[in-house]
Parts: sequence; structure tokens; C-alpha cells
Amino acid sequence: METLVRPAEERTVLHDISWKTYESLLKDLENRSAPRLTFDRGTLEIMSPLEEHERFNRSIALLVEEIAIEWGLDIENLGSRTFKRDDLARGFEPDSCFYIQNAERIRGKIPVDLTVDPPPDLIIEIEITSSAVPKLPLYAQLGVPEVWHYDGEALAILALAGGVYQGCDEGVALPGLDQATLSGFMQDSQSLKRTEWVRKIRDWARQHQP
Repeated sequence: METLVRPAEERTVLHDISWKTYESLLKDLENRSAPRLTFDRGTLEIMSPLEEHERFNRSIALLVEEIAIEWGLDIENLGSRTFKRDDLARGFEPDSCFYIQNAERIRGKIPVDLTVDPPPDLIIEIEITSSAVPKLPLYAQLGVPEVWHYDGEALAILALAGGVYQGCDEGVALPGLDQATLSGFMQDSQSLKRTEWVRKIRDWARQHQP
């Protein structure tokens, strides 16, 4: 019997979309966590995350928060909040995003204005199926310093340098947390009970306190 594999994301791409139309869609969808919109100079991607995608997203977000708590770090988790710059005709809604180094600067700010406020210190990008709108150049244009990209098997840490993202072994937002450890935790998340997995993260964080 043939096994049907359900995709992790459903994507629709529209071209020649005006900024006004993009903002109208954002307004219509402002109280929903999905779909997520990415806009890049007239190209609009509408992505609906499915179960596998969201499971990975929740796991990575929980991992970040647990380590930050154990390390006593101030942190703001803004989830998939919309970030946009009309002067650049670009906007995005990440799977998850965190302010860590700049947590104090944006606490209580709704919305965050990227013309005066810093971008998220860390963005989580789950991409099991290929996006039609390349996200990294968009994030780079808006100055996001670090992206964790997860494809369902491996997690890559990407740091912004010279206007482009480069792979690195250790993160900037959570220095001391390396790529091998992150990938190992994500593999464990698929086999361990949730409580066992969280305890493992906490134990590691306590043993590797910066």
C-alpha cells in the first residue's frame, strides 16, 4: 500500500500585489496565528503551517525559553508577530521570534516599529517545504542578526555578517549554545516524552551556565 505523506506547509504565491492590499490582508487576519504572510516588493506568499511544522516550531520556542530561564536571561517572545517596513516594501511573520539582547527596549511596545525599534535578536524559521519567497535576504535587509533554520532534520545557526547570513557553530543570542547541541535536542524532541525532554534541556542549561 502506498503511504501518503502530508506536507508540513501549504503555500500560495501571488505576484504584483500592492502594499495597500498586503496591509488590508494583515488587518483582516490580525487576530489569527495563521496563515502567515511574507511580502517582498510585490510578491506575497501565504503560508499555512500544518501540524508537523507547528510541532517543530513549538519545540524550538520552548527550548529557547527554558534555556533563557535557567541562565537568568531577560527575554521577550513575540511569536509570529508581524514586522514590516513600508519604505522597503517588505514584511514578514516569523514562525517564532525573540528579543534577548534588546528585550528591555521593546517591552510593552505594540506594535514594534522597525523604523525606530531594533529587529528581533533571534528568528526561528521552520522550512520543511521550500518557500517561494527567499526569507534570508528579507531578514538581512531588515537587520535581523540571527536566524535558526530547521528543515525537519537539521538545525542551522545563521548569523548576519556583511549583509549576508553565514553558518556558524555557536549562536549570538544565546552564546554557549552550539549547533550540534541544538540539533541533538531537536532529535530528542521526537523520541522522548515531553517532560523528559524539558528536564534534559534544563539539566544541560544548568551545567553550561555562562
